[in-house]
Amino acid sequence: MEILSGIAAVPGIAIGKAFLYAEDLETPRYIIPQEQSPEEMKRFIRAVEEVAAELRTLREKAKTREQDGIFAAHLLMVEDQDFHYKVKARFETNYENIEWVVSEVARELSRKLIESPNEYLRERTADVVDVSRRIIRNLLGIKRFSLADLQEEVILVARDLLPSEVLAIRPFGPRAQGNYYNSPPEGGVCINKDKVQAVLLDAGSRTNHAAILLRSFGIPGVFGLSSATQEITNGSLIIVDGGTGQVFIEPDNETARRYKEQLAKQEQPAVNLSALKDFPAETTDSRRVSLVANIELPEEAEEIAHYGAEGIGLYRSEFLFLQNGRNSEEEQLEAYSRVVKAMNGKPVTIRTVDLGGEKALPAIANENEKNPLMGWRAIRFSLSLPDLFKTQLRAILRASIHGKVQIMFPMISNIEELEQALCLLEEARTECRKKNQDFADDIKIGTMIEIPSAVMTADILAKKSDFFSIGTNDLIQYTLAVDQENERVRHLAKGTQIAVLRLIKQTIDAAHAAGIHAAMCGEMAGDPAAAALLLGLGLDEFSMNASAIPQVKYIIRNVSIESCKALAEAALTSTSHKQVQELIRDWYNKYLPSLTLASDMIFETQAQT
Repeated sequence: MEILSGIAAVPGIAIGKAFLYAEDLETPRYIIPQEQSPEEMKRFIRAVEEVAAELRTLREKAKTREQDGIFAAHLLMVEDQDFHYKVKARFETNYENIEWVVSEVARELSRKLIESPNEYLRERTADVVDVSRRIIRNLLGIKRFSLADLQEEVILVARDLLPSEVLAIRPFGPRAQGNYYNSPPEGGVCINKDKVQAVLLDAGSRTNHAAILLRSFGIPGVFGLSSATQEITNGSLIIVDGGTGQVFIEPDNETARRYKEQLAKQEQPAVNLSALKDFPAETTDSRRVSLVANIELPEEAEEIAHYGAEGIGLYRSEFLFLQNGRNSEEEQLEAYSRVVKAMNGKPVTIRTVDLGGEKALPAIANENEKNPLMGWRAIRFSLSLPDLFKTQLRAILRASIHGKVQIMFPMISNIEELEQALCLLEEARTECRKKNQDFADDIKIGTMIEIPSAVMTADILAKKSDFFSIGTNDLIQYTLAVDQENERVRHLAKGTQIAVLRLIKQTIDAAHAAGIHAAMCGEMAGDPAAAALLLGLGLDEFSMNASAIPQVKYIIRNVSIESCKALAEAALTSTSHKQVQELIRDWYNKYLPSLTLASDMIFETQAQT
């Protein structure tokens, strides 16, 4: 038996066979001797012919008019003489290998399309990306394995997964009829999530978006394993403990027996938390807060009511863009309207796209920013592409007639950015009026507090905001200068660091001074071990993965706000995060001794090798 230890990204236990999944498309770059240039161009022509034949076959197998249209469009691009000319011209300029030339031509074309004011041209970005990848795979001799071909339950092992790849792990079945569970993202795959028992990654962190998506799917995960893809072979028997971050390869009999027993108990919680669904999140001394859900996909809105969510505090709209690359105003309107209608009048907070960083659109995925998380992303991305931004804003506005909609701007760092966003929102309103498109007049506007500069100027931002929502994932990493994907420093990324707690408190106080409410939508909001501390700091709304709501509600309903305030005051006057952790442990031992907490955000629970 071999034991690997990593980050407890998504709790849960799984036992099964390992399946190594590698969807790498690292395009090499090198110089071709000029005497070999004719053969290099012949490679390109052969690849184009083979991809065209492949697309014709796919078109013949198309089951819907939409699928036929997609493959027809791809076939047109593969055979487009202008595309061929651009590849040839670039090759004859630099004499670099043809795979690299195709990737660069596709990147430039994608960038032009996504910046186009023409909506139809913007929608063609996904076609360019998909076709270029097909050609490059052919040139590199990579045969793409489709996860849709999985015939048995597996534990997925990979170096890393992009959010768009995780989006491919979605369920089939009657519940999926009528939504896009059944149609994969363009260039992606669609698999039965019941076939994926758990996910193990060499890279990743508890707060990256792969983990966030897996939590929404209820799939256990351990990330940051460094060498899982080297240590684990296809077909190996694996035990995954997503609560401790441990992975057992070819476990001995005793370990297997112990985890089989735990797996059997996994669906039998000691406390019937589901019984709390219809009760308010109110302390024993009548302090009431809101518990709302974070969602990534429209279909999730139809399920969160089972957990007692009082609304949606964060709809990560960028996953619509990552899903299929085709997000016209009408397509966005349909998705947003579906979510708003499903909530039956409960509030829905739609965050405008937080693209960039790890959530890059294919068209900008090859930009190779040195520090993408501190670069062209979120509100900066939107403000630099005003037509794309206003398309989204118009879709949100039009969806607001179906319920209670709130708009939230991500990664605001100064008042100028907020004012620019509000100005474009007003332009979107004007454009809707000109087209006689109705929208609600009472839409609240929120500012995400994710950057220390936003905290420092929270009193200024509050004057033009209806609410704040603290994004702790980014606030922690920007405050502490910690890359949470870096295994050497990610242990420092703790919400209990004194600097982080003080910034949270300062944000909440600034909101209350301005008469607006303070929410939190980062992963810390759904951490049961942080619930009492955040209550004591004065937080008004907790937004989290819906499955975390019952346990957080249980805690809130069994404590007093006065005891929570005492905990928060003690934490704010502590001198280290270890002292804060001790305070939290002692507090729970005193007030909720029967509650078992497994929290990687607050406490270090994984074993170290």
